[in-house]
Amino acid sequence: MVNSFSADVKEELSKEWSSARHCQIAELAALLGFCGTISYGSDGHIGLKIVTENLPVARKVFTLIKKTFNIVSEISIKKNHRRRSLSYLVVVYRQEEILRILRATKLIRGLAHHVYEDGLVNPLVVRQRCCRRAFLRGSFLAAGSMSDPDKAYHFEIVCASLPIANQIKEMMCSFGMDAKMINRKKSFVVYLKESAQIVDSLNIMEAHVALMNLENIRILKDMRNTVNRKVNCETANIHKTVSAAVRQVEDIMYLRETVGLETLPETLEEIAQVRLSYPDATLKELGDYLTPQVGKSGVNHRLRKLSEIAEQTRQKFDSTSP
Repeated sequence: MVNSFSADVKEELSKEWSSARHCQIAELAALLGFCGTISYGSDGHIGLKIVTENLPVARKVFTLIKKTFNIVSEISIKKNHRRRSLSYLVVVYRQEEILRILRATKLIRGLAHHVYEDGLVNPLVVRQRCCRRAFLRGSFLAAGSMSDPDKAYHFEIVCASLPIANQIKEMMCSFGMDAKMINRKKSFVVYLKESAQIVDSLNIMEAHVALMNLENIRILKDMRNTVNRKVNCETANIHKTVSAAVRQVEDIMYLRETVGLETLPETLEEIAQVRLSYPDATLKELGDYLTPQVGKSGVNHRLRKLSEIAEQTRQKFDSTSP
């Protein structure tokens, strides 16, 4: 099942348009670099086709070619019965139109039509910051994905080679992001794990609706984490208080059965009787039951003294027992 958040991001990006032609070319260069195939026939003719299983990508490629070059490409749909999926094929047939696109995106160079092979994109295409934004948008559309932020924070772009991955990583880092890279099977993955940097990446690609949705999820998760921490802390404190009260009652009952509470100093006998009467009471509540009332520190001091006497009594009885 397709991650709905990632799909929503791509749908939004497919509708985002750069007004500048050089940015449109940069975005198209990314889409062609990831999804395009340049072929050479025996007659010397060049073929250009773009294959994707993502409808927003096919739509974006078709529209970019139309808006940027005033070229109408052909689009068709192929059904993959084994994978139960659809593939979208965008094809440009006319040689002069193919050459216009490939030369503008600098995917070929010179009259001999040498293909650019030093990475994904010629640096001349992404010299300007705005063009790098557009290029990253096209790269994510073609080969990127995001985890559902309700479950985890993960942003990645899957690259076919190390030079391509290095270009993507350097481009992301040029915007201040700490992008990482790993080798996954036959691919190289450039990724982000920090939620704040994923928010930055959405801003760079101009996915503003997705950015606001992610921020809302981050806020809710932070609130839940804060509440959970407080609840866990309070639960731990309650457990600690209950455990202490149980030990105090055990020590007092031991003293009552061995030496008798009446043998204790008056202040200790009083707190012992109150603790036995109110085993679930807090230190403050115990202090309020005393006459005169005693503060929490005073109550705690007396109970600790009772525990010391109980321990001393245990040791005494243990040493005299046969």
